[in-house]
Amino acid sequence: MNPHGNPATLAQARARISADKRQRALDAITTLERDGHPVTHTTVARTAGVSTWLTYNDTIRQHIQAAQHRQAARPAPSQTPPATNPSTTTTLRTELELARQEIKQLRQERDQAQTAVRHQLGRQLDALATHDLTTRIDELTHHNHQLADQLQQATICNTDLQQQVAALETDLAAARTSLRRVIRQENRIS
Repeated sequence: MNPHGNPATLAQARARISADKRQRALDAITTLERDGHPVTHTTVARTAGVSTWLTYNDTIRQHIQAAQHRQAARPAPSQTPPATNPSTTTTLRTELELARQEIKQLRQERDQAQTAVRHQLGRQLDALATHDLTTRIDELTHHNHQLADQLQQATICNTDLQQQVAALETDLAAARTSLRRVIRQENRIS
């Protein structure tokens, strides 16, 4: 790699990028004009994905102005809204009022349904027999006592095992000490 850069290569790359942007702007002008959209500097820049500054370049500006003149000379497509007449406005207002009334009625029905569901749920909760609840509480209490007994037995078993481990560790230490003595005696005799 050249540490000082290569101005000729950079200039060629910049020229290719500029030519590509100009071509995209020209294509955008053609597309906008063909689709009947207004050709402005902003719409060309957005459509082409280039800066608005580029659209004010003399070459691009001439193409934009030419497209604007062609659009001005051509009769506008029927994109203008139809003339509003009083009967249409009255009809729309009537439909709007009917829609508002229907929305109001639906909201009232929704609120009534929610209230009915709440009352029904409350009645169902109140209808649960006390006997069923007492039976369930007794079952849970019995299960709780069983778990407490199991925990106590496990604790006792754990304590016994810890004592056995301590005794075995003591026996192991004593056996190691005896083994060392025997090995020393054997080494002295040998």
